[in-house]
Amino acid sequence: MAIRSNLFVAQLAKFRSFVVFATIAAVGFYFLKDYLSFEAFSKHREFLIEFRDSNYALSAVIFILGYTLFVAFSVPGGLILSVTGGFMFATFPGVFYNILGATCGATSIFLAARWGFGARLGATLESSEGIVKKIKDGIDENQWTMLFLMRLIPGVPFFLANLVPSFLNVPLRRFVISTFLGIFPGALVFTSIGAGLGDVFERGETPNFRVFWEPKVILPLLGLCALSMLPILIKAVRGKKGL
Repeated sequence: MAIRSNLFVAQLAKFRSFVVFATIAAVGFYFLKDYLSFEAFSKHREFLIEFRDSNYALSAVIFILGYTLFVAFSVPGGLILSVTGGFMFATFPGVFYNILGATCGATSIFLAARWGFGARLGATLESSEGIVKKIKDGIDENQWTMLFLMRLIPGVPFFLANLVPSFLNVPLRRFVISTFLGIFPGALVFTSIGAGLGDVFERGETPNFRVFWEPKVILPLLGLCALSMLPILIKAVRGKKGL
């Protein structure tokens, strides 16, 4: 009985990182939801600009750290933060501040998941048979392609794109590189929108994010997705020819 109890405690300990993540995300959303809006952003924009002009380096560090914590604990508000980065620091270097914060936060989730139960799940998939093993082997053979696709496709939740690779034993270096480069196109779009918010607020208008789905924006992103899929398509064609 004591052995079973110890095993249960050991298994429970592996999930504590996710319990912490879920708790902080829920608490953070509850207390910060009123501040993560364009109304609040518009209300405090003058203070943000004044603080940035007086303390640029400190503003950049605080912003990157804040973005990292928001992503690390999966607190909703990444879109607002990306736009804020553009508003405060312009498209460049704002886009790099956004990407750096998002990448650091994503890496935190990746490492926490692997430490929690990602490694165990990966080992279970490795020892499995049939279709499950084939799916895992297929992803392993095209890790770069799949990692970039998860970042480029707008419909893939950012949290899942951070979590799934940890279950499949993706190397940390590969995860970080694909995250940093893969989120660049989308980050550039939202940072650019943020850089133009000053004029929008001055006119008394409300930001409109339907621009993200306009052909001039979405088509290049879909083109990047198609380009990322080329290695898989080429391998599939070669495989059929070898039959």
